[in-house]
Amino acid sequence: MKIFNFKIAAMVIALGATAVSCDKDDDMMVDPTPDFAGTFTQADQMGRPAINTVFVTSGNKDRFNVTTPSQQGAAFQSAFQARLLALNPGYTTNALTFTAAQFTGALATDVLSVNTSGKTTFFDGTNVLTGRALNDDVINTELLLIFGGPTGASNPTLTNDNVNANDKPFLTSFPYLAKPW
Repeated sequence: MKIFNFKIAAMVIALGATAVSCDKDDDMMVDPTPDFAGTFTQADQMGRPAINTVFVTSGNKDRFNVTTPSQQGAAFQSAFQARLLALNPGYTTNALTFTAAQFTGALATDVLSVNTSGKTTFFDGTNVLTGRALNDDVINTELLLIFGGPTGASNPTLTNDNVNANDKPFLTSFPYLAKPW
């Protein structure tokens, strides 16, 4: 009988503590207006994540991430070019006919441009960096532009990541992304 009374007393105390701790939940209101007061700093940028990952060395990550995009080309183009030539010492031009300096100059400015009046794609052989569609194979494109040479046919084993489709098909209407597993 003593154990039964002890269990009842423990349950009453637990329920009482729960009720007291939840007592003021109804009074809490979250202000829907965001607070923009204060000083904000940019901590990271990834307009083109694979480019940032491959071309920005670990020692430059923090500096790159806080550099204004309009100043990134001047600050990082030569480092990007050195990295490109280390990855592909035989680089001459790519499928865009960009020299190493032209290509890394375009890459060093970490923004994703969007064409609002034409085709939106990362690269389709004609349109270049006019945005990014969900079906764009960005990694294959970047590998092609780094290792594919002037025609895109050089180094075929280095220009394809062999991931040929998303794990689930994209939807045809908003939100376009398939539900997670």
